[in-house]
Amino acid sequence: MKTFNALVAVVVPLTAVLTACSHEPAPEVLRPVRTVEIRYGEAREAHRYVGTVQSRHEVDQAFRVGGKVVERRVDVGDVVSEGQVLAVLDDNDYRLAVHAAEQQLTAAVANARQAESDRKRLEDLKADGSVSVADDEHAQSVAQTTRAAAEAQARQLELARNQLQYTVLRAPRSGVITALRFEVGQVVAAGQPVVSLANEEEPEIVIDVPEDHVAAFKQAHYRAWLASAPDEKFEVSLRELAALPASSITQSKGQPALWVVRRSKADAAATVELVPVDVHAYRNDEVLVSGPRAGELVVVAGVHKMAPGLRVALAGAAELSTDTRQAAR
Repeated sequence: MKTFNALVAVVVPLTAVLTACSHEPAPEVLRPVRTVEIRYGEAREAHRYVGTVQSRHEVDQAFRVGGKVVERRVDVGDVVSEGQVLAVLDDNDYRLAVHAAEQQLTAAVANARQAESDRKRLEDLKADGSVSVADDEHAQSVAQTTRAAAEAQARQLELARNQLQYTVLRAPRSGVITALRFEVGQVVAAGQPVVSLANEEEPEIVIDVPEDHVAAFKQAHYRAWLASAPDEKFEVSLRELAALPASSITQSKGQPALWVVRRSKADAAATVELVPVDVHAYRNDEVLVSGPRAGELVVVAGVHKMAPGLRVALAGAAELSTDTRQAAR
């Protein structure tokens, strides 16, 4: 019984192979890909979008030394000027360090002066042979060493004084406080962001636009108003951006790129081409780019398995599910 089953298992595939050989070659197996289409159409109606006003340039500020916060002189929303004090750390330890560095410098300078005096005295005695050449060379070496030590202590004092100054956090430029990440009494580390400072001279309005509104949005005329002042409208200009899934980004020669699908009317299959793109920002699972033309299909899954000219099968181009984020300023 076992022998009969083994023979059947061998004969059936062999028959299938012989049968296949008697017909046309097997069709080409194409790699299936998932794509999204970048679509742009004509504006046919007006749309309203809700957004938030942000600064185009916002910088996090941090203390350059660590310590305990003893003063916080600003709140969120405060307008500050360049050089204004934002917060202060407890500086007792840094003052002690400055005092110690001053004492060490005083001692180093005294040693250097004594060594130089000894060198000059021995140099005067060398003329009548009272001092050996070895003693003279030793005196010169000691003078040079103590002088270098004094200069090093001077640098240490300068460093200590700088660290004392760093206990006071000042605004590097004028702007608006947009975030505070500390409280009085908190111990912060050197370089830890504690204050966000925005430049109020270059605000921008950031909104989310549905993908099917992108074309109209790009070609429209823009006016904006604040919820607190709905009767005061003002003109804004668009900074063009498109959103794509972050999984679609790959690299070409160290630069960001997309795999774009090229379709042919005479062929049901398609090929892929690597196209460079400008990346403006990454946000969660989407990326803000510019460069792709309207109507192009972009591969969003399996990008690392693509190769130039690879023939692929389209499973149906899906509409971009994530919102297209645009920024107007």
